[in-house]
Amino acid sequence: MAEDNQAQQAVEQAVAQVFAAQVPRLQAEIVQRVLEAMPAPSGAGAGGEAAKLLLQAVAGVQAGTTQKEILRALVEGGSAHCARTALFVVKAGTATGWQGRGFSDDESLKDFALDMHAGPVAHAYQNRVVAPANIAEMGARFVEHFGAPANEQVLVLPLVLKDKVAALVYADGGATGVLDGTSLEVLVMATSAWLEVVSLRKQTQQRETTQAAPEPSIVAPVQTVSSFADPFASHAPKHIPAAMPEPEPVAELVEVASSAHAAPSAAAAPATAADPFAGLSAEDADTHRKAQRFARLLVDEIKLYNQAKVAEGRKHKDLYDRMKDDIEKSRSTFQKRYGTTIANSGNYFQQELVRSLAEDDISIMGANFKR
Repeated sequence: MAEDNQAQQAVEQAVAQVFAAQVPRLQAEIVQRVLEAMPAPSGAGAGGEAAKLLLQAVAGVQAGTTQKEILRALVEGGSAHCARTALFVVKAGTATGWQGRGFSDDESLKDFALDMHAGPVAHAYQNRVVAPANIAEMGARFVEHFGAPANEQVLVLPLVLKDKVAALVYADGGATGVLDGTSLEVLVMATSAWLEVVSLRKQTQQRETTQAAPEPSIVAPVQTVSSFADPFASHAPKHIPAAMPEPEPVAELVEVASSAHAAPSAAAAPATAADPFAGLSAEDADTHRKAQRFARLLVDEIKLYNQAKVAEGRKHKDLYDRMKDDIEKSRSTFQKRYGTTIANSGNYFQQELVRSLAEDDISIMGANFKR
């Protein structure tokens, strides 16, 4: 029995090491699939702008390290592709309002229960596909509560995790008529994929912590546990009776990997010393790291859509003048997310422009670039 346990632990450790090495590739693959799903960028016009907004929304999702951060980024990013959007949590067969954007009173969404028998809601939930519909199909109570969009067209999109619908995303064109269903569908799919990547990453980290602890004299069998925590656990809808059974988890992933071997303590010391955020609280350090990642994704987006301009700007050392509009739009996006946080002091967007866009040569940005 002891030999079986040791063999199982060895296999789990090997799998964990492989997974940890593959996380960056998974992130890049999600971005690549988003790009493949988008129309070819025109570099100008509505199509090109929509593609940029979508990539920014995906960048926002991937900047999240907790499930709630990721879902908030989904709602925020989705609002760039429609006039009104809301996320409804699915628990115990009921879809309850969580967050929304664009409504006259976004707070009124909370604790509002969708009619699960309404045409588009039932279709999206049961078949796990996007359901376009007329607003009247959402039910009279929904229309009375939120009003109807000008063109009466709506979308209900399922957020699927491990073959279960964890939430439903509602979107319509409101008074403006803006409703980009393709971009919303891609964004929801990217969010689903990233939630699972983050869950698996945390699974590996938890295993590392467990493995680093002193081993007991008797090796206990490895247990299989639910590794996908409910991101809406604190959301307790008022309309669900207290006597109702515990809701289903958002999704359940089977634990397939143990941690990698813990690094020797002697090797860990230099890494701690090299950490620029070692003296900060865990929360502040996490904010700084997320800001760095977001800046990197924004600058990568600039490079992706302007390869010819970037090449010419580097050659003539006037990169900022050629790319000013794109740079300042992305800077504004970064500031909206991190300008009022502790990470603002890090000047990460500016640093990433010099590092990635100008290849660590600030003179390439040109004389008009703010130092």
